[in-house]
Amino acid sequence: MKKFLMALIVAAGCLSAGAGEGESPAKWESTLKRVGDLPGDTGIAGFCRRSAPAYITGEFAPEDRVDAYKMVGKDPHNPQSGYKTPNGYIDKQTRTWVGGYFDGQGTFVKGHEVKVLGNLPYGVGQLIMIPLCLVMMYLAIVKGFEPLLLLPIGFGGLLANCPLAGVTAPEMMHDGIIAFTTAGIPFMQGGIVEPGGFLYYFFKFGIDTGVFPIMIFMGVGAMTDFAPLIANPKMALLGGAAQFGIFFALFGALALAGLGWIDFGIDPIKAAASIGIIGGADGPTAIWLTSRLAPDLLGAIAVAAYSYMALVPIIQPPIMNALTTKAERAIKMTALREVTKIEKICFPLIVLLLCAVLLPSAVPLIGAMMLGNLAKEVGPSVSRIADTMSNALINIVTIMLGLSVGSKLACEKFLSGTTLGILALGLCAFCVGTAAGVLMAKLMNVFSKTKVNPLIGSAGVSAVPMAARVSNKVSLQNDPTNFVLMQAMGPNVSGVIGSAVVAGVLYTLCK
Repeated sequence: MKKFLMALIVAAGCLSAGAGEGESPAKWESTLKRVGDLPGDTGIAGFCRRSAPAYITGEFAPEDRVDAYKMVGKDPHNPQSGYKTPNGYIDKQTRTWVGGYFDGQGTFVKGHEVKVLGNLPYGVGQLIMIPLCLVMMYLAIVKGFEPLLLLPIGFGGLLANCPLAGVTAPEMMHDGIIAFTTAGIPFMQGGIVEPGGFLYYFFKFGIDTGVFPIMIFMGVGAMTDFAPLIANPKMALLGGAAQFGIFFALFGALALAGLGWIDFGIDPIKAAASIGIIGGADGPTAIWLTSRLAPDLLGAIAVAAYSYMALVPIIQPPIMNALTTKAERAIKMTALREVTKIEKICFPLIVLLLCAVLLPSAVPLIGAMMLGNLAKEVGPSVSRIADTMSNALINIVTIMLGLSVGSKLACEKFLSGTTLGILALGLCAFCVGTAAGVLMAKLMNVFSKTKVNPLIGSAGVSAVPMAARVSNKVSLQNDPTNFVLMQAMGPNVSGVIGSAVVAGVLYTLCK
């Protein structure tokens, strides 16, 4: 009864408002029909939908399908011309329907099949993703697992799976002039662009362009002290060894794709390179590389990378204890020498120039980091710049980066066997990287007179400074007087550089 009265009130208001404007009766019929259709636009109705939105799948109802070839030359502003918003076309060669939409630039985007794990209805998949995103936020808020990023990622996923909200919908063009390329693909010119969702613009601006990860690296550089690495350069070997996990996951992903156990839906080499970078435990680097090589896998890869970074205190200690003896864990290292200011200033410049000469593709990430570090080391004259990079800038970008990544946690992208494979490979890569760093330290002890505590080898992964703190914690558990934090920071910061260099190599090979 209440719904009926509300419908009458809305209808009466529309009729009275339009009577003075001389509107046609057809307008009121349309308005009344929309009022009656309101229940179908609720979130409850969205959760009950079996299929994804038609603009994604291209599966428009037969009565809504428009042959774009027949629309050429018709006036979009004249209703009598029969013009409708085109949502596909009939392929001339195969005579089959091709559904999709025209993006903001007028390029036709073809629809694709959407599958949810277990062939669940799309709405049910969205309903399942909501508690998963809430769990992610719980781990960030209550357990403290990478809260600065897991919180916005989880919340972004929550927004992306709210049915009919449209926060991730792309911008679409309609009511324009349609033409065709020589290959028979339609494109639109002079149309009206319907704005997309705000997360779509976040992703387009920051992730598609690679701007957000680069800005994050500026902040990381401004917060990083390279003095331990400068004082003991051979620690770079430990950071390099820890990158072995990247290649382990890369070849593992290729093997799974070759055996047909996982279908990434894209070039397996690009997918494998993106998955492998999880082993570096460097979230911004993983996002930067994946956004260029395998954007459809970004949600799963980013969640895996940041989850394993957060689980460093849980995953690493058992590996470290299993691969070392009590005597090795008790090795005391000499104090590091004091590093001069001129060394700290020259280091980022030297690293950048070497990268420019040897691996130009890694310059964006390495350059951003070295800019931040240089601003930090110069001193008071640019302290405002360094402070902005390490505080306001990185905080703002972290929020937008997390929401952008979370927008890729749509159910059809995350609820799949591919995601489970990515999570498993990422875990293996992280464990192998940790083990490789420890084993490299033990190998160095065979050939070096100055012994290295193997525990600091585990800090070669890029989780700065958490991995170094875990190395120090395990050392103190064996000997309360054996502090190795500063020595562990050497391989830790070299791991950040190493993962960025490996990402540059993979991008060069796969682009």
